[in-house]
Amino acid sequence: MLRLLKKLRRNERGNVLILTAAAMPLLIGSAGLAVDTIQWTLWKRQLQRAADSAAIAGVYQRVQGADLAGVQSAVTRDLTFNQNTGIALVSGYPTVDISADTSAATTQEVQVTLGIQKALTFSSIFMAQAPIIVASARAASVPGTDEYCLVSLENNAANTGITFTGNSGVEMDCSAISNSPSSNSAVARGSSIFKAPSVAAVGGIQRSANFQVDRYEPYVPALNDPYANVSPSQADLDSKCPTGKSGNGNGNGNGNNSNTALTEDTVIPTGQTVFCFNSMSVGSNRTLTLPSGTYYINGGDAFIQGNLSCTACTIVLTNKDTSSTASIGQFKVNASSNINISPPTGGCTLGTAGCFKGISIYQDRRAVDSNQTNKINGNSGSRILGSVYFPKQEIDYNGTGTSDFICTRLIGRRVTFSGNSGIT
Repeated sequence: MLRLLKKLRRNERGNVLILTAAAMPLLIGSAGLAVDTIQWTLWKRQLQRAADSAAIAGVYQRVQGADLAGVQSAVTRDLTFNQNTGIALVSGYPTVDISADTSAATTQEVQVTLGIQKALTFSSIFMAQAPIIVASARAASVPGTDEYCLVSLENNAANTGITFTGNSGVEMDCSAISNSPSSNSAVARGSSIFKAPSVAAVGGIQRSANFQVDRYEPYVPALNDPYANVSPSQADLDSKCPTGKSGNGNGNGNGNNSNTALTEDTVIPTGQTVFCFNSMSVGSNRTLTLPSGTYYINGGDAFIQGNLSCTACTIVLTNKDTSSTASIGQFKVNASSNINISPPTGGCTLGTAGCFKGISIYQDRRAVDSNQTNKINGNSGSRILGSVYFPKQEIDYNGTGTSDFICTRLIGRRVTFSGNSGIT
């Protein structure tokens, strides 16, 4: 018996089977953990995609003026479409943060963090509870870096900011931007063509063959009003626009009987740089050449049917009356008219009352938005330098005009090009 036991002890047959049986739990556990790890990785990837999409949705909403509640609503809605893990979020998720640090290159940041948790068969053998899989994404709006010389300040989502229609053709070496949060913030239709480096908008932009641009830039931050700090001088208005009876159109605009119309027959006094009239008009086939200066139009319209020329001057549509309901006139250019105008380029600091450096035509912000628009109309062959500024009303360029805008910026609540108009 002792001899048999010694023989069995020296026999190595069957050891592999014993060792394999002993190692089997470890092998099965390792395989199970590998399978579970692959599943966790898949969920992590899906969750990250959902977080990315939700953060972008939040930025789109924030750019359009939404507060935290509005951003959270947009994130929640986006997750109903793009959270495809099939697992409900852990309590406390999603978290939405709009107070993240903003670098100089970005703005309107939104950070979204998501978390899910689900036990898996093999890993649950070794773990008391399943791990929480977390994915975080931060999105931000990148401000446009282009030079914008066509600007819509419209902030109502019900309205399109920039419209090209008919056979209008606009070609620029600078870009256009619309502050409207509309899904059609800038549109080009019909046979119109807009050639520029880019078209940008706070809202959406529908791609179109009519847009011949290098870049579409939807959902960018709104462009601040570049002339928000520019205003008429009340002292100049009080001194140059005293209360008085309307004249016969031949007033001198120097404060003595200045409640008159500025026409091609008006004698402009010398030695002055500030003038005031109750309206402005140039008759058909007539010419008005103005000396340099600031021309306040006190409550009336500027209606150009003939030719207007002025170097280093600004036409200011305003009202001496300081009330918010004071009447503000409009600028209208009729068929066969020509405007050659350039703005003042120095002599004052922009932001000082009465300083209109770089601005050719200025309309007071008290103007009421209405169906009546400021028009450059018909066969207008014009050369305009400087800024044309109508922050509260629409600018409508219409007809068969061909105009040159040199170092020019068109700024309006809305800007429309129609008919056969052409601008270079």
